[in-house]
Amino acid sequence: MIPVSVVIITKNEADIIADCIAAAKMITDDIVIIDNYSTDETLNIALTEGCRAYQKNWDGYGTNKNKGIELAKYDWILSIDADEIADLELVMSLHSLRLDDPTMVYDIRFKSYFGKKLIRYGSWGRDHHIRLFNRTEVKWSQSNVHETLVLPDNTKMQRLDGYMHHYSVKDSNECNSKALYYARLSAEMYLNNGKKTNLINLNISPMFGFLKSYILFSGFLDGKEGLQIARITYKNKWLKYHYLLRLENNLKKKQYIKPNLAVEY
Repeated sequence: MIPVSVVIITKNEADIIADCIAAAKMITDDIVIIDNYSTDETLNIALTEGCRAYQKNWDGYGTNKNKGIELAKYDWILSIDADEIADLELVMSLHSLRLDDPTMVYDIRFKSYFGKKLIRYGSWGRDHHIRLFNRTEVKWSQSNVHETLVLPDNTKMQRLDGYMHHYSVKDSNECNSKALYYARLSAEMYLNNGKKTNLINLNISPMFGFLKSYILFSGFLDGKEGLQIARITYKNKWLKYHYLLRLENNLKKKQYIKPNLAVEY
């Protein structure tokens, strides 16, 4: 085992959490689960597998991830979601690290799945994220959606060998639901951050998102799933800016009530 705490946020992940934990147990003896009051067997599975599991109110993605970081045993944090599973090459890569420089962060490549199909192209096929960092230097932003790591100016980055396998959506219905959900959250976040709609983000940005995913990044090579992902990309971009326009109009009419971003996912 290495001195890294794996932190996972969960809500009704009983169908996959055991596989996620099994991979995490090859990395560390400290797995922290921050559960948003799951109504399935997620919490029981986590406890049975020897994780330290805590039920916490939902205050946004970044905030809840930071709750787990605060409870971790080690300063080095591997932050993942319940539908993300480290492969053996990544596990071995993690075991080879010296972890002696807290200003270093580690970038991990992802393999994303649409149902059971590996997506090799499009925007999903190029996915990678910084997920291993030292909590004395790095924390998650407080954003409710599209949370990012707040990195100091002196941060250094290294990409790891291996992959995190992301079982993103089960089918097109789930993909569509997520696009709708994230579009609403993004619109509320944009409004609170003072971002405005314009002709470009209302009309051009959605089409460019589709063309980039499907044509420029060769999403068409993933067949019907590649087309579905490109369509969902278009829909998400179109919806979030039109939701934002609606919120702006409501605000102008003094009908707008400040949204509560602490919603459950």
